[in-house]
Amino acid sequence: MSSSSSSSSPKFEVHELDDPLGNDVEKGEAVLLVQAEDDGTTTKEQQAPSTTSRSGGLILWTTVNLLATIGIVFTNKNIFDDPSFRQAQSSFAAFHFLVSAGVLYIVSMPRFNMFERRRAPLKQMIPLATAMCLNVILPNISLAFSSVTFYQIARILLTPTVALINFVFYHASIPRHAIYALVPACVGVAIVSYYDSLPAANEKVKTTSPVGVVFALLGVLASALYTVWIGVYHKKLKMSSMQLLLNQAPISCVLLLYVIPFTDRFAGWGHASVNRWLLILLSGLFASMINLSQFFIIAQAGPVSSTVVGQLKTCCIVALGWMTSGRTVGDKSILGILLAIGGIVSYSVVMMKKKA
Repeated sequence: MSSSSSSSSPKFEVHELDDPLGNDVEKGEAVLLVQAEDDGTTTKEQQAPSTTSRSGGLILWTTVNLLATIGIVFTNKNIFDDPSFRQAQSSFAAFHFLVSAGVLYIVSMPRFNMFERRRAPLKQMIPLATAMCLNVILPNISLAFSSVTFYQIARILLTPTVALINFVFYHASIPRHAIYALVPACVGVAIVSYYDSLPAANEKVKTTSPVGVVFALLGVLASALYTVWIGVYHKKLKMSSMQLLLNQAPISCVLLLYVIPFTDRFAGWGHASVNRWLLILLSGLFASMINLSQFFIIAQAGPVSSTVVGQLKTCCIVALGWMTSGRTVGDKSILGILLAIGGIVSYSVVMMKKKA
């Protein structure tokens, strides 16, 4: 999903944020968002050596990215079903930032040399790191109080929100047909929001609370602002996404240490099962795999292929979420799902044709 700018303004390529912690979750969005890798630039460490190895590597990393994104959404949902962990969102995000920073530090070592470390000024990084915290925590809270299907469908609003922000503040425009495609996408999200938040007669049917809807919308706004800022920082600091993330993650973790005493509650942690702690470790692993795999997808196939992968992930998560929600095929929210996915896929097709 992308939005392009005029010649006199910064140019932004916008992808679905699957979170990285659970968003760009782009995304699945309770993931640490993979940040604007889609700026279209290719650094030396991103150049692929050969066609054969590139094809094999692309298939491998695409599979890893797909499975990790699906895995982190459902893993985080399982973790947040425990009320004691649902009330510790800042701690959970800090853990993900710490894990991601550690993994990025390791892969930047000379032995692996996936990218070159660069240090950005602390004063400049604090605003972006703060936005990163909100970008992760708000969608995570939404996931805790929502069905997986609604959570993922709501993330579709990220595309029109980013497009609107770019238009208002940077005079960036998108084709008229792309705007037309976003209309049914937004209508579809509204339909799903309405029907998914209604009380269900069957207790086994998973629904979304009003709290989930509110934080979903706040999460979309936070993610959109973060996405636009990432584009600005790419241009301003001339850093790759991995370099930016390595600078942000530790700062975000430290910032949250000052917030945790006021926002998190740890009652019941002592009685948590071993399986619950293993799920938390697995979630951190998934977050790291999403960031690393997205890096290779962009490097070896470019932003267009990353967009296609993003659409595939959305469809898979929504389908699996529906299958596990207890709803029937005749449920009225399915109309909204089809509209939302159809609209965002159409938007992506229009934007890819514009680039061709």
